[in-house]
Amino acid sequence: MAKKTVNKKQSKSKSNTNKVENQINDLKTELKEEEDKYLRLFAEFENYKKRTTKERIELYKTAGQEVIGSLLPVLDDFSRAIKESKKMKNSSDFIGLELIYNKLNDILKTNGLLDLEVHKGDSFDPDLHEAISQIKTDKKDSGKIIDIIEKGYKLGDKIIRFPKVVVGQ
Repeated sequence: MAKKTVNKKQSKSKSNTNKVENQINDLKTELKEEEDKYLRLFAEFENYKKRTTKERIELYKTAGQEVIGSLLPVLDDFSRAIKESKKMKNSSDFIGLELIYNKLNDILKTNGLLDLEVHKGDSFDPDLHEAISQIKTDKKDSGKIIDIIEKGYKLGDKIIRFPKVVVGQ
């Protein structure tokens, strides 16, 4: 009878040990799952922080885009007025006009406005230029810019007004 009691105690302790080991294994897998969830959540949060920081920087760069864009026609008018005033006999009367133009242009440049460099004879690129019309030309001028109607501008890396050009056909 003593042997049976000892065997029962041993079998009970083995089954208890198995239960405890199973519980430990279950807890370990649950812990690994929770660690994985934590790491994924942490990585997602880091990506969120980077994305919002990038968006905030981009917003600051282009915050004045609407105001600067609305001033571009004024800048064009000044440029045309200066060009025409130089054709007149008493062009020295228009020096003030040129000073105002330079001041406005400098202010816009300090706020990130850049001229898009376009020259006659450059190849036409629909990603960078806006074709107003096409003119029949020699084969060598086909696909080239013949005339620039309106200057283009960039604010930072973004084009806010495409240069309007005439293209050879």
